Amino acid sequence: MLEILFFAIVAAFLGWRLYSVLGRRTGHEKPFDPFRSKETEAPATLPEREGTVRRLPEPAARPERVDRDRRKLEAAIASIAGDVRRGLDEIRGADPKFDPVDFVAGARVAFEMIVGAFAQGDTKALRPLLNDLVYGNFAGAIEDRNRNKQRHETTLVGILSADIAAAELAKGDEARVTVKFVSQQINVTKDQENRIVDGDPSEVANITDIWTFARSVKSRDPNWVLIATESPQ
Repeated sequence: MLEILFFAIVAAFLGWRLYSVLGRRTGHEKPFDPFRSKETEAPATLPEREGTVRRLPEPAARPERVDRDRRKLEAAIASIAGDVRRGLDEIRGADPKFDPVDFVAGARVAFEMIVGAFAQGDTKALRPLLNDLVYGNFAGAIEDRNRNKQRHETTLVGILSADIAAAELAKGDEARVTVKFVSQQINVTKDQENRIVDGDPSEVANITDIWTFARSVKSRDPNWVLIATESPQ
């Protein structure tokens, strides 16, 4: 009886430890929204797979750093003038919940997710983030890579800047916001025998991407999708 009691106590203790580590799922968890401000929800990360995409570890952001970064972003957006400012005002007029600061914070998260999913060849993760045209281009490039038995490795060193370059309310109800991303990346393509066929693993390149996101201001769906990409280099 003492032995049975001992194992029962051990099982109860292990069960409590597992519960405290994993927590509970109530069935009411909010779905991840890449355009939610980073201050209110930590960004979801794509699972790392061998030979696909890696994100360099970053120290945990202190509250004062988060506040400073947000103030800098607020100041940058407040200084926007001309057609871009008018476009942002039109979008906010049609959708009072639109916040350019939160949008840019979310766009950075979306950028990381899309770059990572493309490197991994994860079309399932890409599908809800892209419109049909952009998804077709991304999926086609992934198919070509698989056909040639190649894999792509991306190390996203960091995002140097993410600035709103254009904004408009098109067709009366479609909000469109263009963001210019400047990031540091290491991109390498390898064949099935792990030989490098393109890129240099020791070269950190500054990459400029101009991405346009859109959503209907009349839709109940708060999600934005990527509708156009451009690389000016």
